[in-house]
Amino acid sequence: MRATRGAARGYILVVAVGALCCVLPVLRTGAEIPWFTLALLTGLYLVCELPGRFPFFGGSVPISAGSFFPLLLAAAFLLPPAAAALVAVPGSLVGRVEQPPAAARRVWRAAQLAVTVWAASTVHALLGGAAALGGTGTGPDLPYAILPACVAALVFSLVLTALDGSILVVAERLPPGRAWGGLLPRSLGPHLVHGLAGLMMAVLWRGPYGPLSALIVLLPMYISCWVFAQYHREHAAHRATIRALVQAVDIKDTYTRGHSERVGRASVIIARELGMEKDRLEVLRFAGILHDVGKLGVPTRVLRKDGPLTPEERQVIELHPEYGHEIVRGIGFLGEARAAILHHHERLDGSGYPYGLRGREIPEFARVVAVADAFDAMTSTRSYRRGRPVPAALEELKRCAGTQFDPQMVRALVRGLERHGWSAVTAGVTADESPAARPADGGGAEALRPAAGPDRVPPPQATVPGRGAPRPHPPRDGAGRPARTQSPGPQPPADQRR
Repeated sequence: MRATRGAARGYILVVAVGALCCVLPVLRTGAEIPWFTLALLTGLYLVCELPGRFPFFGGSVPISAGSFFPLLLAAAFLLPPAAAALVAVPGSLVGRVEQPPAAARRVWRAAQLAVTVWAASTVHALLGGAAALGGTGTGPDLPYAILPACVAALVFSLVLTALDGSILVVAERLPPGRAWGGLLPRSLGPHLVHGLAGLMMAVLWRGPYGPLSALIVLLPMYISCWVFAQYHREHAAHRATIRALVQAVDIKDTYTRGHSERVGRASVIIARELGMEKDRLEVLRFAGILHDVGKLGVPTRVLRKDGPLTPEERQVIELHPEYGHEIVRGIGFLGEARAAILHHHERLDGSGYPYGLRGREIPEFARVVAVADAFDAMTSTRSYRRGRPVPAALEELKRCAGTQFDPQMVRALVRGLERHGWSAVTAGVTADESPAARPADGGGAEALRPAAGPDRVPPPQATVPGRGAPRPHPPRDGAGRPARTQSPGPQPPADQRR
């Protein structure tokens, strides 16, 4: 809710009144309520929600909406509907709220869960679920007890998602299709699992273990919740690291702003066509995003130079893969991405840099990133030339396949773009100027510069208009690798230039 509009306030009030009606029978004279069980379950849910509210706990204890739904479903199985609805109220009123308005969100959450638990408990009771749980001296009626529990969990999911979607329609004014689209399929599976966990707690509670069953069920659940939250925190830290490095490169080299993200996207398109596993695909995306991080070691005056680059300046820029590898060498989660950062300017014919690797000597990730890098370099408009249309760029990649690029990667990119397309917004302007203000170059192979991609460095035997004569192939050592005769800037460690 961006703001609690009048219609949203009215809708929250209606649901809150409905929740109050669900809870009122508890106060009726003569109502048979297991008060001890009600108080204990209410207190347990309150205790489960409290850590997420207070900063003292919130930094180390993971609490999210739905973490303890099994406790609410156990209440729906163990208590009459009115009492079960009451269990959710105190914990929801003190639970953590991520966005304002906090008071309205807490009231909504309490009312929503009270109505949802009441509905699940009512269905469970109508199907004879309470009797199927057994009791002291009698075992549960299995497998029948599973049926009312699963149906109750289904009703829980249906009511909860219906209310979630309706508040989005009223408060956010979203179209109904968008508000409810995908809510039930995403939540149904987890809610059924929560229902089975709640059933286990209820059976143990009715058996010899009593309230101790809550600890038996909740402790493993809480540990798994903590592990899951730790994974997400670590993943968020990884993304923050990547963003910081990319922002540093974009600030230093304004010519290629946004280039890194697009290379990551194109790399993923290629990887999906190759059928890469999901975990490798994520690492490859990191490789595409960080392939130019070595520019941080290149003097800014060289990166932003408008005139022709001298041979010494070209040699400085050609060190950026090694600088990049050195920068990310200690970042363990990058894995294979480090090799791609080091070798994404190698060519299949061995004329690339920094080591002149040939064919399959070049790591697979590097071969993918090389194609993605060159593709975005061609289709992006820079201050010194216009971008090419996507079809023209793909034709140039095909022409250079087998000598400069891996043909398999080129074919994968072509198939992927035919399937998904390439957004003009994504692939368009990257520098600070508008396209109309930028000079057009002469086009042709010399404007492509595919070996260097977005770095303003032409590949061997290529000439960029207005940027000097072609650079001859560098001399090679006994192993066939480029031998550097000058050291115009700080050199990476020798072990990184094997």
